[in-house]
Amino acid sequence: MTQVAGVPSSRRVLAKLNGSWHRNALRIFLFVTIAHWAEHLVQAYQIWVLGWPRPQARGILGQFYPWLVTSEWLHYGYAIVMLVFLAVLRRGFTGRALTWWTVALAIQFWHHIEHLLLLIQSQSHSYLFGSAVPTSILQLVLPRVELHLFYNSIVFVPMVIAMYLHVRPAPAEQARMTCSCGGHAGVPDLAPQAG
Repeated sequence: MTQVAGVPSSRRVLAKLNGSWHRNALRIFLFVTIAHWAEHLVQAYQIWVLGWPRPQARGILGQFYPWLVTSEWLHYGYAIVMLVFLAVLRRGFTGRALTWWTVALAIQFWHHIEHLLLLIQSQSHSYLFGSAVPTSILQLVLPRVELHLFYNSIVFVPMVIAMYLHVRPAPAEQARMTCSCGGHAGVPDLAPQAG
């Protein structure tokens, strides 16, 4: 690992991700999250509005690449990416925004556990609860499409609340911020200006 002035490069990257790069990292993360959530919404629309059979309701990308919908590795990989980015970008938050971001992180941690269970079952061909297919714990209560739409929604909502509060910090929160998202230190605010 390379070092500059005694600071490991990974620590410098973390500091930048929660400092000068925080705004853009959040924007990219939000875009990826919305794109993923949109896929779940399209899949739900295909089932509930268009009346498609569940195996044919694969979202947008799944229509062109059907293996995306059935790949437990891909779903688990996305769950890990979400978990990592929620954890890594957490340091840039303060106050109320930090509380909401932590809620999203905690929910995503459980969502990741559910995907880990699905991945282990798909690899071992040993299914929980006497099921014929990989089954997560809460899938016993909700069908898989609805469950993952629910999971993505309950992670997304506190994440967006956190971002909203983050770009509109209270004075005490802004004083503790390490990034320019709240407009301190003469840096323009991420939030749209009124007027």
